[in-house]
Amino acid sequence: MAKRTELLTARQVDTLPAGFHSDGGNLYLRVKDTGARSWVFRYKQAGKVSELGLGAKHSRSLAEAREVAGKMRTVLTDGGNPADVLRAKPDASVMTFKDCALALIEAKRPAWSNAKHVQQWENTLEQYAYPAIGDKLPADVSLADVKAILLPIWATKTETATRLRQRIEAVLDYAAVHDDSDRRNPARWKGVLDKLLPAANKVRARVHHPAASYSDVPRIMAELRDKSFLSAYNLRFTILTAVRSGESRGATWGEIDLDAKVWTIPASRMKAKKEHRVPLGDEAVEILKTMQQWRQDSNDRIFPGERGGLVSDVAVSKTLHTVADGVTVHGFRSSFRDWGAEQTSIPRAVMEAALAHSNQDRVEAAYMRSDLFERRRELMDTWGRYCAGADNVVRMVSTA
Repeated sequence: MAKRTELLTARQVDTLPAGFHSDGGNLYLRVKDTGARSWVFRYKQAGKVSELGLGAKHSRSLAEAREVAGKMRTVLTDGGNPADVLRAKPDASVMTFKDCALALIEAKRPAWSNAKHVQQWENTLEQYAYPAIGDKLPADVSLADVKAILLPIWATKTETATRLRQRIEAVLDYAAVHDDSDRRNPARWKGVLDKLLPAANKVRARVHHPAASYSDVPRIMAELRDKSFLSAYNLRFTILTAVRSGESRGATWGEIDLDAKVWTIPASRMKAKKEHRVPLGDEAVEILKTMQQWRQDSNDRIFPGERGGLVSDVAVSKTLHTVADGVTVHGFRSSFRDWGAEQTSIPRAVMEAALAHSNQDRVEAAYMRSDLFERRRELMDTWGRYCAGADNVVRMVSTA
């Protein structure tokens, strides 16, 4: 083999303008418009041109990049895979797909208030992605790899597959940013996978949380009142306030103003990351007064779990299924919404505010400054009387 010509100098590596600059022997320096500089090994094998990222210039010197490229050329000459050179010698500056995934999860963890969301990320990648591409360099993950992971579950576990695709895409984007690379992401939907896979909403109908009919809610509440254990109290409180289960189970005494009959959930515990005030009806207040008798000095939780945390969603669901099998706790938000639409004349905006839904109409949202609290207090009092089975439910009339 003829001795290769080294084209770049150390000064050029630091000063060359944006572009793709050859050092000879398959080694290139990529300079982005931002000034970021990274090494690339570009080669052709079986008629296909491929690129391998060798890391950023600040983490691998010109001499080191040439050394790695030399080893790759030797492997390539012997008919092997140049990427094996990087796998054979772990380097702190070169991260595998799994390394990047773990780093991304840690980077995002502070912004994820729901621990279950973190666990779902970890579980889906562990089950489906790591066995196939966990040890690969992100630059080596191909469209064929992504298809091999997604195709077996795209039609049968569409929701899981959709989220898995999004997570793989996020990991590869994370790797590209940290490697100063502008390579195409093979897990991207628009322009890539949308040409190969049917849209998720064409594969399966959207599955909603099974909900109890609102006409059955008074019966369910009556049976729950006969149960004097913590999960039953929590379930009643959740139904009466129309909040999400996690918001109810995580409630603390510091969020409650019993005199004003208001529960203020901080933005950090809300799905929309916006503080939510909940007007408390008579039965909800009674439940809180009962919970005060169970209050633990070392735990500010209103509904504490056995080990000092909060009561588990499993415990609450099991309690629900003793009185109403086949429905979910979250489904009571739908029961509340259906009741409001069919049994009251309350404006839609008030119902949506009670459910803490974000306004999808950007123009309307820009002008909406009030949280409609007084109208919501009237609404929640009426809902509370309905849940109690009262015959004299007042039909609310819109004043909008």
